[in-house]
Amino acid sequence: MATTQNPTRQYPFTAVVGMADMRLGLLLNAISPAIGGVLVRGEKGTAKSTMVRGLAALMPAVDVVAGCRFSCAPAAPDPGCPDGPHGAAGAGTRPARMVELPVGASEDRLVGALDIERALSEGVKAFEPGLLADAHRGVLYVDEVNLLHDHLVDLLLDAAAMGASYVEREGVSVRHAARFLLVGTMNPEEGELRPQLLDRFGLTVEVAASRDPEQRVEVVRRRLAYDDDPAGFAARWAGEEQQLRERIAHARELLPSVALGDSALRQIAAVCAAFEVDGMRADIVMARTAGALAAWAGRTEVRPADVRQAALLALPHRRRRNPFDAPGLDEDKLDEVLAETGGADGGDEPEPDGPDGGPEGGPEGPGGPDGPDGGPGGLPPQDGADREQPADAPRPEVPRQQEPERPARDGESGREPAGEPAASGPGPEQAAVGAAEPFRTRRLDVPGLGEGADGRRSRARTAHGRTTGARRPRGALGKLHLAATVQAAAPHQRSRGRRGPGLVVRRDDLREAVREGREGNLVLFVVDASGSMAARKRMSAVKGAVLSLLLDAYQRRDKIGMVAFRGSGAELALPPTSSVEAGAARLERLPTGGRTPLAEGLLRAHEVLRVERMRDPSRRPLLVVVTDGRATGGPEPRVRAHRAAGLLAAAGTASVVVDCEAGPVRLGLAGELARELRGTAVTLDELRADSVSALVRTVQGRPAAGGSAGRAAHRPSHHNRKAA
Repeated sequence: MATTQNPTRQYPFTAVVGMADMRLGLLLNAISPAIGGVLVRGEKGTAKSTMVRGLAALMPAVDVVAGCRFSCAPAAPDPGCPDGPHGAAGAGTRPARMVELPVGASEDRLVGALDIERALSEGVKAFEPGLLADAHRGVLYVDEVNLLHDHLVDLLLDAAAMGASYVEREGVSVRHAARFLLVGTMNPEEGELRPQLLDRFGLTVEVAASRDPEQRVEVVRRRLAYDDDPAGFAARWAGEEQQLRERIAHARELLPSVALGDSALRQIAAVCAAFEVDGMRADIVMARTAGALAAWAGRTEVRPADVRQAALLALPHRRRRNPFDAPGLDEDKLDEVLAETGGADGGDEPEPDGPDGGPEGGPEGPGGPDGPDGGPGGLPPQDGADREQPADAPRPEVPRQQEPERPARDGESGREPAGEPAASGPGPEQAAVGAAEPFRTRRLDVPGLGEGADGRRSRARTAHGRTTGARRPRGALGKLHLAATVQAAAPHQRSRGRRGPGLVVRRDDLREAVREGREGNLVLFVVDASGSMAARKRMSAVKGAVLSLLLDAYQRRDKIGMVAFRGSGAELALPPTSSVEAGAARLERLPTGGRTPLAEGLLRAHEVLRVERMRDPSRRPLLVVVTDGRATGGPEPRVRAHRAAGLLAAAGTASVVVDCEAGPVRLGLAGELARELRGTAVTLDELRADSVSALVRTVQGRPAAGGSAGRAAHRPSHHNRKAA
């Protein structure tokens, strides 16, 4: 909903302790919305939402045409405004809005909705504006943007890039202006945005809670003071808020006069080329950011320090090729590139003059000692290169170099006579083995037709996809099925008094399209980490295969979980989550050794899936068991493993067994396990998408409990596939 900030109730922007990078990114976008917004990545409880709401209170008031639902400016109204033409309409002023987009918002709520019934029967474009119209000339705040459906993220980023929103349905089209400051926040532990969507955000900053006890004490002290007396607390910070408000307005006025010379442009191009950034959006964003930094410092020329600071804000999220890449930017390399192109590293830049032509200072002015954190409410100094950051200010991380694979120790090389320790306990834990390079895997599907969240794995009824039929609306009308609507209305035209051309359509005639697309699933990995897997250095290849499947799950918008079994039991190494980064980290640290308690691993997986079905019944599971099929842990290991597999099969869990057995003599135990699970088995080689035998096949098995019925495609196991 759209919210108007009450300055006596809103926590002041300048009262937030630390968070210098986030503060700077927000202010630069307030000065130049053309930068394209800012994405804030960080842990929960770091004042992300508080700072965004505080920024909206600092935005200049907006002049609007009286009665216009789309906030047209009186001096230059939008000629295509759905409420126009405005003509001699009166004008008014209102505070800038901050509009929050909830995670569960629908497409109609975001872009607006057309009254299809009136459009068809009366030819009237009855349009109800959405959140994009409310956010025009204000702030659009998207908390947990990584949890939004991809198509909603596409819509709001397209509107942010074009400055307009388009709503088109069955030949009826509405366009309105939508220019806003876009701010997204996310917790990386809950999943990543696709690289294509990351690139659409102009800037990104990493935030983390301070580890400095003094700063944490100050945070608590200010928060308690605000809770006790919000109006009094806001009044004490009113002076700093007004100074910052005036400085933003001055920087906006100065921005058109900022000169971006050829030298600065060459530095920007050299930096983007050196860091191998795809496309040209990074160059454009860096240029706009450098100009905003100069205007913020009260200058009309861009300096090398501005280019350096712009790179630190605009490039880190554009360098990630996959979700396992470490975020951040190598600052030493950045300084080398700037030095080669004639730019300094920013360390010797003089302190810039203030907006009024004199140096910033004084006990009460910006940068004075009386302001929190050494400035007005912790504001960074004007020049981005010289600012001193508080202890909790995140610094871009240098990507870590991959550690060379450690030679296997005797226990890892399979020198035990039976391939595993004889003891029934966990045995001596061996150091984690590094994963081999990931590869592109074949697609594994859950059979049947689901109704889960939009994704890219299994067939499902979704809001987007190809139209397969029509039905009466269940609640609000979704995508109109025009042909079915006309067929429903046509037999009743005479009784409705229609004699000439045209069609009288009533609500009972409306039909919405039934669409079939793909859904995301819960992919639960059950990984054998016993001593037999460590033998003959197989664990590196096994981890490489699981890492490849993790990457595939990320690309197909799945949730993932991981159960590891070794020694005498099984553990939930990773509870179901949307963060493949967490899965990759747990996999890298996974130790090996001990016997093979296969039954315990399968039983733990069964329990995890049972709990997840209660939490999210519509998300169907896909069980991926990575093992050589041995079962040596506990009493009657093979019998208990067979019973555990039967429980999973009876629950209708779609299963895949990745056969990790190697060597000239193979027992075929993984194939037997796949048959007990009523699933399918693939070898490590067959898992590769470019393998000759790795054609896209449906996973054998029944749909999960609670899912739609469907018939699984039967296929032979990998042991008799060649004969078949």
